[in-house]
Amino acid sequence: MSEVGLTTGDFTEENEPFALFATWLKDAEASEINDPNAVALATVDADGLPNVRMVLLKGYDSRGFVFYTNFESQKGQEILGQKKAAMCFHWKSLRRQIRLRGEVEVVSDAEADEYYQSRPLGSRIGAWASKQSRPLEGRFALEKAVAEYTAKYALGNVPRPPHWSGFRIIPKSIEFWHDRKFRLHDRIEFRRDGEGWAKVRMYP
Repeated sequence: MSEVGLTTGDFTEENEPFALFATWLKDAEASEINDPNAVALATVDADGLPNVRMVLLKGYDSRGFVFYTNFESQKGQEILGQKKAAMCFHWKSLRRQIRLRGEVEVVSDAEADEYYQSRPLGSRIGAWASKQSRPLEGRFALEKAVAEYTAKYALGNVPRPPHWSGFRIIPKSIEFWHDRKFRLHDRIEFRRDGEGWAKVRMYP
């Protein structure tokens, strides 16, 4: 498999993680068949029991990594309760992985509104109709709720539900992993160091 863009120099020459993340995500967009922005999101409940599921990354910058969800869902409640989360990107076609973890903040209303209005109409209606993570007595109940909200918002704009918004993970550490022969993988971890980042090469 080609290792273009994955030389040791790419790690050692980069002094902050977000530019390297941008490069890797761009490569994934060219190589992955479906959802290159898919990421495993790990949270923990009030009892300390972890949960993990796939979500879609919807934005990132030097502040952190953003995704959107129903705040009344299980992951929403766990994040609001603990204010901490972790992510793991894995791009099999590139043999690359990125892990990050940190504290979590709620995005601004303006950010949430802008992204919500960019979604397809069906997705906006679904955000109202789905009582995410709660028992559903049957598919018909969900379809009925979709029909009711479709009728309610048949004219004009579909407003963002008050329980639907975004989270931003503010990473304390970001690790870049690249598969190498004989399991002698490359691992570089960026760790918050004041206003900047400290870079550490890790044993595989």
